[in-house]
Amino acid sequence: MPWKLTRIPEPEVMDDPGEVESYTSGAATRHLDAIDNTFVEHLLRLLANRDVRSPASTGSSASFPLAWALDIGTGPAQIPVKILARIPNLRFVGLDRAPNMLAQGRGDAAKAGVADRLRCLVGDGHSLPFPDHFFDLVICNSVLHHARSPVELLREVARVASPAAPILIRDLRRPSRPLLEWHLWRHGRHYSGLMRKLFNDSVRAAYTLEELQEFLDQARIPEARVFRHGGAHIGVERPARR
Repeated sequence: MPWKLTRIPEPEVMDDPGEVESYTSGAATRHLDAIDNTFVEHLLRLLANRDVRSPASTGSSASFPLAWALDIGTGPAQIPVKILARIPNLRFVGLDRAPNMLAQGRGDAAKAGVADRLRCLVGDGHSLPFPDHFFDLVICNSVLHHARSPVELLREVARVASPAAPILIRDLRRPSRPLLEWHLWRHGRHYSGLMRKLFNDSVRAAYTLEELQEFLDQARIPEARVFRHGGAHIGVERPARR
């Protein structure tokens, strides 16, 4: 179809020092920080059925209802650090195939005072080294377009998430061919240099809403649904169950 933009895959791993620096510098950092904040707020809405306050805030000595969370493709772990600041007794595993990204994440977690609740591990989202139904929360941000098999990654999410666990997976959206240049300008205008190139490449490697629905249909994650967030993002969500 002439209107459909052909997908151009990206490398699975981003660990070049220049790529790491591009995600942690200047205007790009401020813009990504704002985007990450919308991810965190989305997750908190999915947790609406759970009491995510710490025991100290409620005057209770009861155990915290969420124990372990997983972020697949965590990069420098910006989102886990933000979530840990909002949910005091949660513990996170940040998994990524890029050691340099994880090193940046450990440093940032230490500065934020949450390093004792974040484990940054090298690993592959297509073959997670965890037991079935181990995690009480699973997230994944801007990773599907890097995955060699999105369906296998989604199946691994379903396997390691407990039946009541909220799931939030978000990624960029690939626009139609006629809208590509406008889309790249509109959503990439805050980036420059290498970061702008990385964003442009990621948009071309991303999936459409229809493609993501096909992946979810094949992966069969119970109670999950595809969503669209603004003009730039799509994803898969599942709210927490009591």
